[in-house]
Amino acid sequence: MFATILFYVFGTVLIGAALGVVLARNPVHSALLLVLCFFDSAVIWLLLDAEFLAITLVLVYVGAVMVLFLFVVMMLDVNIEELRRGLASYWPLAVAVAGFVIFAMINVIVLRKLGGAALADATSVALPASNTRALGTVLFTRYAYPAQLAAAVLLVASVAAIVLTLRSRKGRKHLDVAAQVAVRPQDRLRMIKMPGEKRT
Repeated sequence: MFATILFYVFGTVLIGAALGVVLARNPVHSALLLVLCFFDSAVIWLLLDAEFLAITLVLVYVGAVMVLFLFVVMMLDVNIEELRRGLASYWPLAVAVAGFVIFAMINVIVLRKLGGAALADATSVALPASNTRALGTVLFTRYAYPAQLAAAVLLVASVAAIVLTLRSRKGRKHLDVAAQVAVRPQDRLRMIKMPGEKRT
């Protein structure tokens, strides 16, 4: 009973924070509300006895992805008003997708209340160790090749993002490493004789 109350409490906060992410006018506030969404999702994962997924959600998304979001939002010169004007044309599509998702959720709840066989509760399986160890064993044995393929796709996506955002700017100073290594002392140092200097 207490777990159910916690689920509804954190689920309500999660929905409110998600709406705040979309409706907030300040992008920094949207990013901070997204952090709250991640924390609420992690708590819900903990209620489902999936502590590995919960801590992964906190470490990866809150600790890395959101820091990157905040860095991009606060350090880059993003024209928010122009971006909002461009997104205004997508409101009909967003409303249609949100309506479809709400319809699907209501359909699942109604079928569950009617006793649908496909929506029966999953039976809990007793594991010899923690689910973290079981997940790691399955990931690196049965799903080893899909995991490596996903890693390769993420690597290609990271390189593509760097290439797409890399652009030359006016006035940027470029260092030629080969020219620096090949420099000679005679090219950098010139000995001159001062007037009245006595040789030692």
